[in-house]
Amino acid sequence: MKKQVHQGLSATDAAYARSFLLHEDAHILVFNKPAGLAVQGGAGVAQSLESLLAAFAKSNGKRPRLVHRLDRETSGLIVAARTKPAAAFLSAAFAERRVEKTYLAIVCGGAPAPAAGEIEAPLNKAKRAGLDVMEVAAGGQVARTIYQTLSATAQAALVELRPETGRMHQLRVHLAHIGRPIFGDGKYGGLFAMSDVAAPGLMLHAARLKIPHPAGGAMEFTAPPPAALAQIVARLGLKLAESGA
Repeated sequence: MKKQVHQGLSATDAAYARSFLLHEDAHILVFNKPAGLAVQGGAGVAQSLESLLAAFAKSNGKRPRLVHRLDRETSGLIVAARTKPAAAFLSAAFAERRVEKTYLAIVCGGAPAPAAGEIEAPLNKAKRAGLDVMEVAAGGQVARTIYQTLSATAQAALVELRPETGRMHQLRVHLAHIGRPIFGDGKYGGLFAMSDVAAPGLMLHAARLKIPHPAGGAMEFTAPPPAALAQIVARLGLKLAESGA
């Protein structure tokens, strides 16, 4: 029988949560979330990062709280606050766009044209086949993404993305909007295979994050791409080293 710790979380699950913890201090926790792990619980979600935060609960039972989100299939950096004041501080920083986020994505169709630039396309929530999606819509919420091609072939490209706003599915929709959907993103038109290379999932990774710290100053974190993404980069003839991530 598994030993139980922290509000019913097993020792195995607590160890799993700590396996992708990158930074821990009195105010914040920073994780390199694996692809496939849901951030929040819900229907059909057996385990989430939110539930795993029980591994870091205080003696009074209070857990850290997440201050932003990543899609379930997106890997990479995500932050939780240890205290209520830290959560309020960081939530305001994200809302006021004082956080710098950098992602890596493998896109279909070769390099975008131009190879670097800005995508500014307003987004609104919509329903498609009963699913919540985002669509480019006149009069929608302002959404802006800066992008740069790091490596490309005729069929695929490795792109660095810096969202200046934080809309739901923003990067996925913006890349689809310019005809370069993310590899493995069936929801927004991405292919699941190119040549003989199959996508194991959504090829999107939150690689760098710079945040103001609740105690003062700023901290910057980096997370190397997961092995699955790095292998796909190599198999497609792209060069991950050029990203500097």
